[in-house]
Amino acid sequence: MSTATAPYGAKLDVSRTPRVPMSRLIKVELRKMTDTRSGFWLMVTMGGVAVIASTIFGIFGHDQDRTFYNFMQFSGAPQGFLLPVLGILLVTQEWSQRTGMVTFALEPHRGRVLWAKVLGALLVGVAAFAIAVAVAFLATTVFGGHDPYRDFGGIDIVKFGILQVTGILQGLAFGLLLLNSAAAIVLYFVVPTVFSILFNVIPALQDSAPWIDFGTAQGPLGDTGNLTGTEWTQLAVTATIWVILPFLAGLWRVLRAEVK
Repeated sequence: MSTATAPYGAKLDVSRTPRVPMSRLIKVELRKMTDTRSGFWLMVTMGGVAVIASTIFGIFGHDQDRTFYNFMQFSGAPQGFLLPVLGILLVTQEWSQRTGMVTFALEPHRGRVLWAKVLGALLVGVAAFAIAVAVAFLATTVFGGHDPYRDFGGIDIVKFGILQVTGILQGLAFGLLLLNSAAAIVLYFVVPTVFSILFNVIPALQDSAPWIDFGTAQGPLGDTGNLTGTEWTQLAVTATIWVILPFLAGLWRVLRAEVK
């Protein structure tokens, strides 16, 4: 019995093989967020805590404080803490759980995989933002005080969305830069906190805090009304320092890192 063998030196031509669609890569990354126990319970915790926090505030809050904007702050607070963690885990799981070999073998173009992770994380962030607004609207309908929509405008929705999106992008940046879940999560919370303390405690640094400390620059996003041109500029400068530059450095590292 003879077996057909390929001629010596023959090459497999894959030039006409279509690339994996970006939509499929995004679906895979979205599935990764919920397939693991950590990702699944993070999702459940965000939704559950948002409802519990809004309910407690609705029951025990003062009548004049039970406005739609305040309910939105309460429903979005858990996401502000947990969405960045979800972004970190989305990146670091390829290295901590050693799935990167399979991921980059199925899609050798690492840049496409990373952008699929970014787009998937943004979709989750937008969905979480929509859920927080829906929970706030429901809580306002049930518990709202007198004139609960006073002093509220469309710009406040935009600012709330910016807070959520920048949080998850910053988590992605820390994850890409460190490629270790524990280190990225700890440093994500510790480093900005230390900077905020230093810039707010040391008088000589207080004037420069909005230009360097991301938390200080984000402060006006938590207030009603429009931001000034200076405040928008400060937000852009600090976002560059704390989000864009770490993201680019992490992207450079992942594109050149050895997958083991």
